Amino acid sequence: MLYYLLYPLADQISGLNLFRYITFRTAGAMATAIFISLILGPLFIGMLKKRQVREKIRAEGPQSHLKKEGTPTMGGLIILAGIIIPTMLWADISNFYVLMALLVTFWLGLIGYLDDYLKVIKNQPKGMVASKKLIGQVTLGVVFGLLLCYASPSEMFDGTTGIPFFKNYILVLGPLYIPFIIVVLTGSSNAVNLTDGVDGLAIGLCGLGFLTFGGIAYVTGRMDFSNYLQIEYLPGTGELSVFCGAAIGSALGFLWFNSHPAEVFMGDTGSLALGGALGAIAIMLKKELLLVIVGGVFVIEVLSVIIQVLSYRYRGGKRVFKMAPIHHHFELLGWPESKVVVRFWIIGALFALMTLATLKVR
Repeated sequence: MLYYLLYPLADQISGLNLFRYITFRTAGAMATAIFISLILGPLFIGMLKKRQVREKIRAEGPQSHLKKEGTPTMGGLIILAGIIIPTMLWADISNFYVLMALLVTFWLGLIGYLDDYLKVIKNQPKGMVASKKLIGQVTLGVVFGLLLCYASPSEMFDGTTGIPFFKNYILVLGPLYIPFIIVVLTGSSNAVNLTDGVDGLAIGLCGLGFLTFGGIAYVTGRMDFSNYLQIEYLPGTGELSVFCGAAIGSALGFLWFNSHPAEVFMGDTGSLALGGALGAIAIMLKKELLLVIVGGVFVIEVLSVIIQVLSYRYRGGKRVFKMAPIHHHFELLGWPESKVVVRFWIIGALFALMTLATLKVR
């Protein structure tokens, strides 16, 4: 919105020429998102407390988490406001990729909201039926895939994707491309949802993910940088940096309230939206396989659950971990919650650096 209102006036006011630069608008979106989160945070938390929108801690979880009973949840609404409003203000909202990122964020945020609503307001402990949630995610994947293949301004979305560390090889998916998109979106949104079990863990890792993809979006949308790095040049995708900037700012703002001990939890409203947005950006940058690296901690969390379930089922009730997901395992080993979070962030930062290294090590 500001891009359309102020940039046309650059001929009269030279300073407004700054709005042509993606870097300036990304910084503006990030700062605006932090400001919105810090302003709306106390208001939302107060409203959630007043309406008794409080987390119900599962008895089967770590006993140390029982003291968190009653903490306000559905704080993902703060995150959504911190992403959507700054993006609308600072990004080129006619840009196809920005609109797609907003679509995915809003769609999955709505699914998460309905799930949280059923859990907290309607007192249905399991929330939305898993099959209905999956139908919503799959439907989004189909819509997103079709729009990308048939309405995108680029012809690069032709059923192929790049392979990390290799510059002259591509993975040809053909008719499996849309199913692949469904798997990426569904997997990424559920992986973040699964990781959201310790104060500040998921939101910090998501911030690292958006920081990484924001940089990749910027170089992908510039011919000079993409040619130098020998990666796909996708005109218009640089605008996704503004969206990522808003997401980073929203993550930092929310972390102010979600750091240990958390004043509010994001709930499925936030975790599904954040995970889906990361997946959508990876798809639009044709870096789907890089998502496995940049989201390495999320992958480890999912694998820990799969390993635990398979071990329990096929090894006569034996467990590999004290509890899954794996962050609970370390809590039960005696690690303080804050130490688990910071150490997982460090691992996430290493994965982010590895991801950026793949752009040059090809």
